[in-house]
Amino acid sequence: MPEHTDINFANAMAAFEAKQFSRAMQLFMPFAEAGDADAQHRVAIMLQNGLGVVKNCEQAARWMKTAAEQGHALAQHGIGFMYLEGECVNKDPAEAAKWFTQAAEQGLAGSQTTLAMMYEEGNGVAQDLEEAKKWYAKAGF
Repeated sequence: MPEHTDINFANAMAAFEAKQFSRAMQLFMPFAEAGDADAQHRVAIMLQNGLGVVKNCEQAARWMKTAAEQGHALAQHGIGFMYLEGECVNKDPAEAAKWFTQAAEQGLAGSQTTLAMMYEEGNGVAQDLEEAKKWYAKAGF
């Protein structure tokens, strides 16, 4: 990638961290459209929460899933949460478990904990206390 592209991405990150969301959206969008999973994840967060843009659940879910499908662990957790809570997508605990599993297998502690709770409760998966213990242990509990 050319150096100016790295600078533009760094500027987008700086704007996001400084909560200058409309600027961050403008800067991240070309990266998201070019297939950058981190940019797609951040665009999804801004659209999901109406940060710097009008809230758009349909687009938020689309960008979150696009990033998740590329193996972005935080996006996998994000789309899992959307399915678990029925936020921006139809509630589907089984689909949530699928995405939480992918993120948990990448070592994301929040997904490991959520997955453990799902196994403990039998939510979206068959209740399995041994599987719950395994994921709680991986999460450090």
